[in-house]
Amino acid sequence: MMEGVRLATAEDLGALEEFATQAVEEQTENRGGAIWSRRETRSQPYRASLEAALNDPDQDLWVGLIDEAAVGYAVARAEILRTGEILGIVSDLWVEPAAREVGVGEALINEIIGWCKERGCIGIDSMALPGNRATKNFFETFGFKARLLTVHHPLNTE
Repeated sequence: MMEGVRLATAEDLGALEEFATQAVEEQTENRGGAIWSRRETRSQPYRASLEAALNDPDQDLWVGLIDEAAVGYAVARAEILRTGEILGIVSDLWVEPAAREVGVGEALINEIIGWCKERGCIGIDSMALPGNRATKNFFETFGFKARLLTVHHPLNTE
């Protein structure tokens, strides 16, 4: 079994759109996920967002592979800060549950780290919902640390 990563192409969009849908659905049940899935996810349909990542020089879109079969994806972008410095942003990183813990996620994040270094980023931000220990642990393995907490006060207690 060989894990790997390659840049996505337009031919990958159908599979990646399904991956993005699954990624959001998976997070919805986590603490904070209900609001996140309505607000923090794409303001445009998944396919349009993925197409934008393919065509924007400040973004890239990768496919995670096992033996050439697509099993995950990642999206990162370079964001210019007020100071003119560049911050890398991981907006998407997801691997099919059956393909986790074999190195695909690691290959994707290592590709992103290299991509951000090439662009002179001062750091990389991503997101982990509260209570999603597996995601938090994954990022900590690569030197990520929490730098921001979002607090929320629900008004509708249905």
